Amino acid sequence: MLLVVKIGGSILREGASSDLMFDLKGLLKENQLILVHGGGAEVTEVAAKLGKKQQFIISPEGFRSRYTDKETIEIYSMVMAGKINKEIVAALQSQQVRAIGLTGVDGALLKGERKKRLIVVDERGRKKVIDGGYTGKIIGSNAELLRLLLAEGYVPVVTPIALGTDFELLNIDGDRTAAFLAGVLRADKLVLLTDVSGLILNGKLVSRITDEEVSRALLGVGPGMSTKVHAALEALSQGVSEVIITAGSGKNPVSAAIKHECGTVITRE
Repeated sequence: MLLVVKIGGSILREGASSDLMFDLKGLLKENQLILVHGGGAEVTEVAAKLGKKQQFIISPEGFRSRYTDKETIEIYSMVMAGKINKEIVAALQSQQVRAIGLTGVDGALLKGERKKRLIVVDERGRKKVIDGGYTGKIIGSNAELLRLLLAEGYVPVVTPIALGTDFELLNIDGDRTAAFLAGVLRADKLVLLTDVSGLILNGKLVSRITDEEVSRALLGVGPGMSTKVHAALEALSQGVSEVIITAGSGKNPVSAAIKHECGTVITRE
């Protein structure tokens, strides 16, 4: 079974990584695995130390994202690819897992298109158009590179940075990256690890929901979870059997999730 797992940056910072890495090691006995990671909070902290205040924007669909200008993409790449990615690889290596760190730039793994303009919603709820900066969307991938690594027993650890059409570096969303890779590789399951127990609707944890049901419920989902739900829908539309949104803390978080012992399972009808 092929699993794609997205690790939120907050999970790594909360000290849950040792339990998580041990769990992933156990899963590799019978499964193949691709990891995609976040780390936005650490990017913000490092940027602040460098005197670069970060700006966050909200799209009309409710997505909250970092506004990425030239200086920000440099800091983002430095922290995500140069620090966080290598820390995850080192943690996996400590468990004797054959991990290899990659960005979307390496081997043109993720090909992106720079967004020329962005439509954002201001504090008063008004829409306005701003320059797209160095934010991008994925338009293609070198999936064969991942297949080669998986066939040789490696665990690819992917930083969500894409190579643009003009060979520039682009900031792409980590959840959407995981969904794209899960779809193009026809993964069996996509697991989105976060800092909450799953999808909460009307104050209650939803243990199982279909793609149609969750689409109708999107208006009741907050900005952070909205991105994950949209990523889940994208993965399902590309043939992934199921997507699980769950907490990354606790013992064996991924193993428990794929056994449906925790989190929210989203499936096609």
